[in-house]
Amino acid sequence: MALKSTVFKADLSVADMDRHHYADYSLTLARHPSETDERMMVRLLAFALNADERLAFCKGLSDDDEPDLWRKDYTEAIEQWIEVGLPDEKRIKKGLSRSAQVLVMAYGGRAAEIWWSQLASKVERQEKLTVLFIPEAQSRALAELADRTMRLSCTIQDGHVLVGCDKGTVNIEPVKWLYKE
Repeated sequence: MALKSTVFKADLSVADMDRHHYADYSLTLARHPSETDERMMVRLLAFALNADERLAFCKGLSDDDEPDLWRKDYTEAIEQWIEVGLPDEKRIKKGLSRSAQVLVMAYGGRAAEIWWSQLASKVERQEKLTVLFIPEAQSRALAELADRTMRLSCTIQDGHVLVGCDKGTVNIEPVKWLYKE
């Protein structure tokens, strides 16, 4: 018998001063049986950093044809393809061929650094690609905030992110490994 996803509910309040985007979101996240709290919370962070009424969680780990999140325009064309973790070059190229922008939110400490050292030269000329790295201590602290029902506030200013809830506050400083203005 296959294990089912665990459902998490998050009320997320986003104050993104960098993009002048202020909104509240009621989100449902399905955590795949093989997904950790850390990965799920980095997905939630990816949502907060790119918050938009058309941004949606996808099947991600359950489907090779979909990213973790995407934003589509009103014609269903994919505007933004977001991967969380350490996707291979083939998966990144799939996103680049199907969307206007691709964002990879990498995490995982030394493993992520090795992944990037092997991948960087193959993708660094891609104009549509952004790669952000969440340092291990920060992604693990973010995982500590995970709960089946969460009420989170996320403040973004000058590239810094402050995520808070009744369990505490985490300061996140994503590192720009590949970023095109």
